[in-house]
Parts: sequence; C-alpha cells; structure tokens
Amino acid sequence: MSTKKMLVFATLLVAAVILTACSAEGPTGPAGPAGAEGPAGPAGEPAMAADLTCTECHNDTAIITGKKTPWETSVHGSGTAAAYAGGRDGCTGCHSGASFKKMIAAGANPSTYEGDAADVTHQDCRTCHQIHTSYTSADWALSTSAPAVVFAFEDVTYDGGKGNLCATCHVPRRGIDEADADGNIEVTSTHWGPHHGPQSATLLGIGGAGEVEGKPGAHYSMVEDTCVSCHLGEGQDHTFLPNVAACQECHADIEDFDFSGLQTEVDAMLAELGELLEAEGMYDLEEDHPVVGVYPAAQAQALWNYILIEVEDASHGVHNPAYVRALLEASLAVFE
Repeated sequence: MSTKKMLVFATLLVAAVILTACSAEGPTGPAGPAGAEGPAGPAGEPAMAADLTCTECHNDTAIITGKKTPWETSVHGSGTAAAYAGGRDGCTGCHSGASFKKMIAAGANPSTYEGDAADVTHQDCRTCHQIHTSYTSADWALSTSAPAVVFAFEDVTYDGGKGNLCATCHVPRRGIDEADADGNIEVTSTHWGPHHGPQSATLLGIGGAGEVEGKPGAHYSMVEDTCVSCHLGEGQDHTFLPNVAACQECHADIEDFDFSGLQTEVDAMLAELGELLEAEGMYDLEEDHPVVGVYPAAQAQALWNYILIEVEDASHGVHNPAYVRALLEASLAVFE
C-alpha cells in the first residue's frame, strides 16, 4: 500500500472512532431554567356530574327556600316542641323530628314507641318528607300517609289521606277516667286532660266527656286530605296556619274563620264555662291549668271538655262545630 493510501485510511479510521464516541448517550444533565409561559389554550367544557337529579330540588328557584321561610315561623319550625319534651323517651316520638322518623320506621305510634332521644331535632323537612332517599323530587313524598291509630280509644283509626301524617301525633294520649264508687273523678295533675293534640279525635267526634255522642265532622268526611288541605292549601303554605282560601272551595262567601258566627258563639260559651270552673276552684284561668283535686263526675267532665276545646283543640269549634257545641252545652248545663 502506498504511503498516500495509508494516510487516507488512517484519517478515515480516526473519524470513525470519533463519530462512534460522539453517538454514545451520556448522563442526563441538570434541568435548565423554565421557558416563557405560552398563550392560554381554548376554554374546556365545564365539569358535569353524570347524574343531575339533585337539581330537581337544588336549583336557582325558591322550591326549597319558599317553604323554609314560612316554616321557620311555625311552631314546628321554632323548635319549641322539641325543646320542651324532645329528650324524654315517652314524648320524643312526636316532640323530636328525628325520633318521629325512627318511630315511623319501627312501625310504631306514640303509645307503642319505646323512645330513642339520642338525636333531638325540631320538626323539619326530614320529619315529614322522605328527604335524600332517591335524590330526586320524589323525596318530597310524605314520611307516612297510613291511617293513624287514635290509640286512646279502642279500635279507632283516623283515615284522612295526607292528613294522616299530621294525625300520627295530633291524637289525644288518653280519655277521661270513669267515675269512682262515690261518683267522683280525680284530677291528678295540672297536666290533666287529653294531652296535647286531640284535633284528630275532635274531627272524628270523639274524645269529649259525658253523655254527648258525636259523629265525624264535615272537615273530616268531606275534605280530601283533611289537615293538609286546610292547613297548607294549594299554595303549600308551610306556616301550617289554616287557609281561608282553602275554605272557599266549599264556602264560596267565607271571609274569615268565624263562619256564620261559629267562633264567636264557641268563644262566648268557653268564656262562660271557664269562669264557672274557676268559681268552683277547679281551674286557674291566670295560670291556665286545672286545679288538682277530687270532683263530682259531671263537673270533672265539664272541666275535661273545657280543656279539650279551649286549651288543646284550639280551633274554636271549626274542626267539628256540631260536636263542640254539644259538648259545651252539656258542660254549661252542669252548673245551672
């Protein structure tokens, strides 16, 4: 090989070695400084839940707040019932909203519910409705609409449609005792009486004392959904105050609840009976409770009827006009 060719070959060999060395990957060096921020990309689609049934209730309407605001003004919403007796096992089924739900789930009523006052609440949306069961508007369904047991009286139920929910608790806890061998009845405490929600019994024409026989009033037998129709009406007024507009469906010319002077008449009889009972030392009008003692049966029955109508039912006769009038007339006759 000539010297010239050898020189060319050596040059090519050195170049190949250099190229081979340069092609081998070395270790990764430290990261360099961040570059300038690039322009923002186009806006993406908003994140959406796969199931939007919650918006049937939770939306930009007043479907919830429109009920919550008036409800807060009601006795149920103020929480006074829960504060008074929500923590007592014998009372909690009706006085605590959470316990009411437990009572219904147990298939019990206030006379058979053993009580679980661990979580005392006022009567709120979850008391009366099936809130967050389906997470749809079906959750506004009532907790129960089964006929209510009027447990103070044997084999009596209240079957008034949606009003059955109310009657579950708005029932008397007891009836009046029979007279003893001497013809007397004992008033055992200042809480003596039907205690505390006899509206359902009044509507049915039962629960009063004495020989007066009653029958269901028109507001029970002729009003669909009974309590709910009159106390919420089509507008679903959650103050639960009775609604004159609801009355006008049957009484077109009614302007207030003193229809045909009924409430005026009943209030006058109640005022007279109250004064007679106080004069006998049986009722303290200032403290608004009966006086403990043993009284002739007829007088004790008159006292019972006063408490039933004036203190507990509190409709001034509207729930069952004929029955209330008859009870008051019989009670006033005792003192003639």
